[in-house]
Amino acid sequence: MRICIYGAGAIGCYLGAHLARVPDISLTMVARGATLAALRERGLRLETAGGSTEITVQATDAPATLPPQDVVFITLKAHQLSGALAGIAPLLGPETAVVPPTTGIPYWYFHRLAGPHEGRRLERLDPGGRQWAVLTPERAIGCAFWVGLDTLGPGTVRQEGTGAGFPIGEPDGTRSDRLLRLHRVMTEAGLRAPIRDDIRGEIWTKMINSLVWNPIATLTRATLGEIGTAPDVVALARAMMGEAEAVARALGATLSAPAERRIAWTLAAAGHRMSMLQDLERGRILEYGVLRDSIAAMREIAGLETPAIDAALALLALQARIAGVAPP
Repeated sequence: MRICIYGAGAIGCYLGAHLARVPDISLTMVARGATLAALRERGLRLETAGGSTEITVQATDAPATLPPQDVVFITLKAHQLSGALAGIAPLLGPETAVVPPTTGIPYWYFHRLAGPHEGRRLERLDPGGRQWAVLTPERAIGCAFWVGLDTLGPGTVRQEGTGAGFPIGEPDGTRSDRLLRLHRVMTEAGLRAPIRDDIRGEIWTKMINSLVWNPIATLTRATLGEIGTAPDVVALARAMMGEAEAVARALGATLSAPAERRIAWTLAAAGHRMSMLQDLERGRILEYGVLRDSIAAMREIAGLETPAIDAALALLALQARIAGVAPP
């Protein structure tokens, strides 16, 4: 089975460190610059509570030299995807499955979704339909990335805590042969990848988590534990969560857990610094554009308003602009 991981940031390296252990997988990672050099010289380095492991991987910056893949995991930031489509295209054969980023609402969201919006395209999230045309919705397998990670350097990632999950699902909810095969491979790699009949509910749950906690953490520069000691800030998070959940429900999605339980889970990771805060501290572009555009696109379809979310994102955009880390 040929698998390509396109992007060697935290998520890409974590997936690569696990999938590289499966004997019958031909795994290649697409990276560049210092990360590519590190992967070629010493492989991946994964640090967990159990210690540090180095894993040899094949890496390239020339995806066009690879044969068509069975599965392509796209683990880029959302604002990087459009510029990478030309590099991804040669990896796609007639049967290639694509697991695209799901920080926000993916381009394929309304593909094979029964109801009045079936097949609807999202211009705000996929201008000109480029993802729809190159990746095509038929290739998509949904996946929500639930894992706390910190990038320590090129090709080196640390897992925070022991919990990690990668629920997967077909857009139409079927248990296809390709989905079952991917589930088996991920499970063999030590990745918890339960199959979900309603993967959109998982995607909404993950997006809302990012939409709420990343802006609050970045604006306050606080750990989740510190946020948990501020009742008024938690109340703001609850209000933002409620607005987003109302949009999700209006479009037929069922979230994977009640809001209060998700709040408790999040705040229990007391020492964690949200990924967007880590990016701000390291001068990296903040990945809030896809969150802003996702909730805007979906609330317009639902005919709802999200004032608390809008206010938080407006403050975040100003902070990012002043710091020179606003997305393009």
